[in-house]
Amino acid sequence: MLKFSTDSIEQKDRFAHWREVRAKNLFGVTVELEKEKRADFHGTFSAQPIGGGTIVEIHASSYRVTRSLTDIEQMPSDSLCIYQQTDGACWFDNGRGTEFTLKAGDIAISNADLPYMTTPVDDRGFHLRLLKIPLSAVRSSSGDSVALPAQALGEKPGFTSLFAASINSFFDQAQFLNGAPADTVVQTLAQFALMARGLSEPNGERSRNVVRAARLQLARDIIDRDLHQSVLSPGDMAARLGISVRHLQMLFEPTGTSYARYVLGRRLERAKQLLIHSPDAAVADVAGACGFQSLATFYRAFRAAFRMSPSECREAVSKNGNG
Repeated sequence: MLKFSTDSIEQKDRFAHWREVRAKNLFGVTVELEKEKRADFHGTFSAQPIGGGTIVEIHASSYRVTRSLTDIEQMPSDSLCIYQQTDGACWFDNGRGTEFTLKAGDIAISNADLPYMTTPVDDRGFHLRLLKIPLSAVRSSSGDSVALPAQALGEKPGFTSLFAASINSFFDQAQFLNGAPADTVVQTLAQFALMARGLSEPNGERSRNVVRAARLQLARDIIDRDLHQSVLSPGDMAARLGISVRHLQMLFEPTGTSYARYVLGRRLERAKQLLIHSPDAAVADVAGACGFQSLATFYRAFRAAFRMSPSECREAVSKNGNG
């Protein structure tokens, strides 16, 4: 991962360095800031390759950004960009007569090689993260050219919330993704973006597969996040995903296990790790922390899964450690 902060630059040179070395030579944009504000400029960014794409995160003082035709000619990007505002708000002009403002949590989609302008709406500055995906990969998956002037993700019932949840999950889990899983997730998000902008038929087989994969991953993320809660019934999860219980069960069928068995398996794996790494925790507390309402049920399920009781699991680990 590439990381940079203006803290390593003398205060008087920070904006000039950011403008020429970072903005112009790294991101291919022109940035401007009034001279009287440059002394207080501060900025940080990171860039992490993932699944053929790149995650970029920026936190910086307010300034104006332009990606002009000249900038594009000098530094083509050839990328699909999925942009998310993480704090504050930014105004955009997409160069096609459309202006919009993104607030915290909002998402925009664009082709990086089309002109745009942007600036924060107040002094809170830039707080954003984006996923850049090579258009060559997107074209091969869509079969179409990609004409995407910057545009905010519109509200589409049953779609917008799923896309936003998938983006949030991706950014949160990106550091743990690599290899084929990372490639799959990035391509799924690219297809999602095309669907959001009307460049992919929502009822086509590829699009249906993308939505199915996104819902399955979102269900898994919710399960891992909420394992401590006893309420993870099929009905509860189906309601969170906006689908029927039957549809939820169908999501898990290709994985070789049912929804209920998957949840139980994750609870037991979490419990095993807690037993091993928190040796002073009471077994009842471990069971409760993993969503088991009944200690008897926990003991029975644990023995069935691992062929030993929770206490025997701890003893085995202790003996191996001492050995």
